[in-house]
Amino acid sequence: MNLTSTTRLAGVVGHPVSHSLSPVLHNTWLEAAGLDGAYLAFGLAADRFRAFVDGFRGGSLAGVNVTLPFKTEALAVADRVSARAHAAGAANVLIFEVDGSVSADNTDGEGLLYAFARQATGFQPDAGPLVLFGAGGAARGAVAAFLAAGCPEVRILNRTRARAEDLAEQFGDRVRALDPADPSVLSGAAALVNASSAGLGPDAPPPPSFDRAPASAVVMDMTYRPLRTPFLEAAAARGLRTVDGLDMLIGQAIPAFEAFFGQPPPDAAEVRGRVLRLLGEAS
Repeated sequence: MNLTSTTRLAGVVGHPVSHSLSPVLHNTWLEAAGLDGAYLAFGLAADRFRAFVDGFRGGSLAGVNVTLPFKTEALAVADRVSARAHAAGAANVLIFEVDGSVSADNTDGEGLLYAFARQATGFQPDAGPLVLFGAGGAARGAVAAFLAAGCPEVRILNRTRARAEDLAEQFGDRVRALDPADPSVLSGAAALVNASSAGLGPDAPPPPSFDRAPASAVVMDMTYRPLRTPFLEAAAARGLRTVDGLDMLIGQAIPAFEAFFGQPPPDAAEVRGRVLRLLGEAS
């Protein structure tokens, strides 16, 4: 990587951020497009996000993707907020404008629907309820995207019931917080999505039983490390179609790349093969 005074810079911000594959995606696209740009990873202490953003206002950074735990704070520091970020109540993209202002967007929902389109051919978000595990920033983007696509109902399940209820209240009558033990939770569901980071650690709770899920339901996990999570394995064992989190990562990165570097990425779908090889996974 040869950085000069004219190199356009962007990056990803999180705590932690070392696991992120976003630099692989963006730098692969930059190289393929022959652009003078670079995409970096910025790991921040949990209390340094606002200082980081203020330090780059009107500076040398075109923008950043935002990951855990800063997605809701990213919305608060922005001067302008897109309609979809406002609807989601969280931002995963910040653009540093030349006038020193900051614009916020949320491409998580776009990435989510991209992943379903790529891996679950024929799936329609308006076909039935979405059952959503988790109530954080990623979950907000999923709720907003599915509602905008015509989903008739979203059912939120979360370890902390109060967080699920708070999220449901922000979106209105089509969104409900339910008890995971409620036998009707999976009834008629068209999609089940794990948006919780609880599935990442060694002490993660066991995946839910999918016995009550309709045979037509599509199950997705936003996690991409590992690619085949216990959540997805349990769904596959039940014979359900599954969608992994890697295509969501790619899908949300496509509009972010264009915002940072001024043009769409080349051969967006082909980057998946490179990332799979990096992860040691079969294509």
